[in-house]
Amino acid sequence: MTPAELAAVQAHLRRLLGNDRIKLSTPQRKNASVELFVGSEFVGTVHRDTEDGEVSYAIQIVVLAEDLSQIN
Repeated sequence: MTPAELAAVQAHLRRLLGNDRIKLSTPQRKNASVELFVGSEFVGTVHRDTEDGEVSYAIQIVVLAEDLSQIN
């Protein structure tokens, strides 16, 4: 993703989800997925897809079983 795309997707997610702590980060490795954070917590990845001239962004959110036990 370009820096402009990154900023636009981040702004959209912040508005949509009502959370200004959402941050997208480009990892050091070339061609790696963009990382999605809420504050300092890694929550998933964002992937850019181009099909039939249409661009879309897919989010994969990761929930670890060990994180679920912290709720109780």
